[in-house]
Amino acid sequence: MTVLAAIFYFLGQHSILSLPLLTLLGVAVGACLARWLRHGAWYALGAVGFVLGMVNVFTGAMANAVFVNAFGTYGSAVITHAEETSSRLNEQNIRAYDAVMKTADGRDVKISFDTMSASLYPVRNEIELPPTGERFVVKYMPGFERSVAIMRDESPFGKRSLVQQARAPVERAKAQLAASPGNAEFRQEYRQALQRFLDTYQDDAPPGLLEHYRGELQGLGRPAPDASP
Repeated sequence: MTVLAAIFYFLGQHSILSLPLLTLLGVAVGACLARWLRHGAWYALGAVGFVLGMVNVFTGAMANAVFVNAFGTYGSAVITHAEETSSRLNEQNIRAYDAVMKTADGRDVKISFDTMSASLYPVRNEIELPPTGERFVVKYMPGFERSVAIMRDESPFGKRSLVQQARAPVERAKAQLAASPGNAEFRQEYRQALQRFLDTYQDDAPPGLLEHYRGELQGLGRPAPDASP
């Protein structure tokens, strides 16, 4: 498992360097098979290696996150230093991070990653990283502790992000009702949005926000009884 952890870590942490290496590996394997089986079509594995390398540039860190989540052990970490690099991603400078991870048995392990190589779980098409100095939840591979996945939905910074995203339909329903206060359908939609939020995020949302939403829900009154027979 340690060897697999090292491979996934390398592919995720050094995705650009992995591109020529995977291409060369494909060429080498293809050449060996072509000689052994006496069929030149095996040389096409070089192209397969190139394609895999290109895919890995964008998915290497994601694959590592899935692997570590499946086989890793829980720990926690704190980012101790962050700085911008000269490299860019989506017209923004890539940031490099140093962190200290606390393992399950109490050891401190130095780790590092950057915006592109950070392994985040659950896998989503967005990069969310914790602020410097705030402890967050990770999983790591025992025996190869450098391989770490940041468990964003289980960490304070990730929970704040989920709460913020969950507020959007509530605020949308509120604005809709404000545009037409007498609309019973809009009132019901706002009531349902508030109730869903309170049921789902009562343990994660700030107490002040929960109190505000409970007041809003109470101010809407009880839903009208169903008039259908």
